[in-house]
Amino acid sequence: MRELLRNKWVKFGIVGTICLLWIIWVECWWLLLLLPIIFDVYITKKVHWAFWKKKDVERQTKTVEWIDAIIFAVIGATLIRMFLFEAYTIPTSSMEKTMLVGDYLFVSKVAYGPKLPNTPLALPFTHNKMPLAPDLKPYSEAIHWDYRRIAGLSEIKRNDIMVFNFPAGDTVPLGYENPDYYSQLRTSARAMLQQWHAKGKSGVSMKEAENLAREMMRKRYKIVSRPVDKRENYIKRGVGMPGDTLQLKNGVLYVNGIKEDTYEGLQYDYVVKTNGIPLNKKRLKDDLGISYDDFGMISNNAYVLPMTSEMLGKLKKYPNIQEVERVSNKGYNPDIFPFSDNYRWNVDNFGPMYVPKKGVTVSLTPENLPFYERIIDVYEENVLAINDNVIYINGKPADSYTFKMDYFWMMGDNRHRSADSRYFGFVPEDHVVGKASFIWLSLDSDYSFPKNIRWRRLFKFI
Repeated sequence: MRELLRNKWVKFGIVGTICLLWIIWVECWWLLLLLPIIFDVYITKKVHWAFWKKKDVERQTKTVEWIDAIIFAVIGATLIRMFLFEAYTIPTSSMEKTMLVGDYLFVSKVAYGPKLPNTPLALPFTHNKMPLAPDLKPYSEAIHWDYRRIAGLSEIKRNDIMVFNFPAGDTVPLGYENPDYYSQLRTSARAMLQQWHAKGKSGVSMKEAENLAREMMRKRYKIVSRPVDKRENYIKRGVGMPGDTLQLKNGVLYVNGIKEDTYEGLQYDYVVKTNGIPLNKKRLKDDLGISYDDFGMISNNAYVLPMTSEMLGKLKKYPNIQEVERVSNKGYNPDIFPFSDNYRWNVDNFGPMYVPKKGVTVSLTPENLPFYERIIDVYEENVLAINDNVIYINGKPADSYTFKMDYFWMMGDNRHRSADSRYFGFVPEDHVVGKASFIWLSLDSDYSFPKNIRWRRLFKFI
């Protein structure tokens, strides 16, 4: 058997078959050019592909052996990261208590099918910043591939926990990335309008104020653009599928008129009042799992705490608890999608709203355009303009639009502390990276080693 595996034709047959199956899977036919290279490596040996080695020398130096191992490891890890799974860390509390800050997980690329990179020319193991030089790009846009997703194991299902590229991360002020560029733009524009109105100036539109704010930001910050695959990675729950109609009433989500299923990790902020005896931060951490960072104090006897229904039940049994009331947002929040005075929504109340589906045609009016403006103009790369209340797409008047992609609505399980689709809108299908599948390590920053290891979460499927 050993002699058989040493045979050059057997080696070529195994490697060539694996390569051919991979090419068929990714449906990238120009990769067939690899087969002649593999044939030469194992059979004809006309080209010295391993240029770092001395040719026809059986025993290589330790340095060459290390170079061999490193090249093999880099290529193997890059292919695994691109086509199979990728490591990811939970940085914020937006998905608590389903996913915890400090969870280290694997994101499955094959679950929905890996998407080919938009920017294939990139340094291995980097994303959008150089480790020691954050102003430099670790990738080149000299070659750009259009969106294409390879066949996966399943379709995206409602309530899947997904990792996706941040849709509003296409434009970034370096060093001032939170909140996102567009949120900063709207905030600056609103401040300008308020100042002008206070001085008696009127007749200036929000669009005009945003254009002025844009110019000011470009003078103040270094603004960079990023392709889809190099935008920041977010993780949320896909609560709205293409074709769904969503509505949020007092924090409760309704999908197609049906109240969403309650799941274990769903939590809201609560105002908690005591009888004067203060709450113990350490006890809340040990009993309920409320992190020190989430412990919010309003006064000596009032607190704001994020809790699930189970945590709420436990807290109400504390003898010093006098009153507990869920936070309920009532007023208009202009930072809530679709960022229009015609839709005076907030983080707890919005909708009804349609989630766009590929192939579906919707009517367009100046009133509903804020829902679809970014889709038409940015995600699906049309030229959009409005003149005298007439909508123009690619220079032609339009009263309808047919979507080219599916879109999703993402929300965090920590409903009052999640920067999700309520703040940036729909997530296009070409932004979906993969499905959160497996937690391999979980560390609690409130404790020191070894107590910081959450043993119950190790090797846990999501």
